[in-house]
Amino acid sequence: MRRKIAYPLATLGMVASSLAVASSPALAHGYVSSPPSRQAQCAAGSVANCGAIQFEPQSAEAPKGSKECNGGVAAFPELNNNSLPWRATNVGKSATFNWVLTARHRTATWVYYVDGAEVAKFDDKNAIPAASVSHTVDLSRFSGRKTVLAVWNIGDTPMAFYNCVDVNIGGSGGGSTPPATTAPATPPATPPATRPTTAPTTTAPTATTAPTSTVPANGTAWAPGVSYKINDVVTFDGVSYKCRQPHQSIRSWEPSIWTLALWLPL
Repeated sequence: MRRKIAYPLATLGMVASSLAVASSPALAHGYVSSPPSRQAQCAAGSVANCGAIQFEPQSAEAPKGSKECNGGVAAFPELNNNSLPWRATNVGKSATFNWVLTARHRTATWVYYVDGAEVAKFDDKNAIPAASVSHTVDLSRFSGRKTVLAVWNIGDTPMAFYNCVDVNIGGSGGGSTPPATTAPATPPATPPATRPTTAPTTTAPTATTAPTSTVPANGTAWAPGVSYKINDVVTFDGVSYKCRQPHQSIRSWEPSIWTLALWLPL
C-alpha cells in the first residue's frame, strides 16, 4: 500500500504572507529541526524502526498538558522509546531550538521542560508565527545528557505539538553523541603457567579516518540527513536553491517541494 505524505505547498504570491499545506492524511504543522528532535532524526533516517512518525515528523499533535515525547499520540509510540539509538547534540550552557512550521497556527506559548520541570516559556499572545521560529533556552543548571521536551501550545485550539530533543549539555566540539554503551568486561589475565616464553609479534594499528562533516560545500546536490544553514546553496533537478532557514533535511521534503518555506530558487 502506498503511504500518503503531507506536503507543504507554496506559490510566489505567498513569499511573505502564508504557506498552503496539503492535508492528506494529516494536516502538516511543525517540528524542531535543530538540534534534531527525535522525529527529525527518524525522518532523516539516522534512527531506524521509527514507525509512522518518520513520514510526518510535524504531526505529533495532542491535547495540551502532556509531558510525553509523543504527547500521548498512540500512533507514535517510538518517540517515547528511550532504548532507540537517539543521538544527543552537543550544546553549551544554552541551546537554540529551531522550529520548522508547515502550518502556522495562532500561538499561545512555547514551553521547554527538562526532567519534567519548566525551564523556559515564550508568550506569543495568540499571534501567527513566521514559517520558522527560534528560541534560545538557558540550560546552565543542568549538565550531561538530557532530553528537552519542547511544546508548541496553539492559541485557538486545545491542542499542542510535542518534540523531544536529546542534548549533551556541556558537550564540546560540536556534533552529536551516540547513546551510552556498556564496555565489555576485561578478560582475566592468562595464568603464568600458560604464558608463552617468547614475546608475540605486534602489528601497528591501522590508521583511522576522521568522520567527514555532514554539511556539503555550496553548490553540491541536495541530500537527506544533512544539516543546512542559512545561505547554503544546493542543486536539485538541475536548479540551484539557497537555504532560507536552518534545518536538517529529510526524505520527501526536497527543495522543489519546500520552495519558499525552506529554499529560495536562484
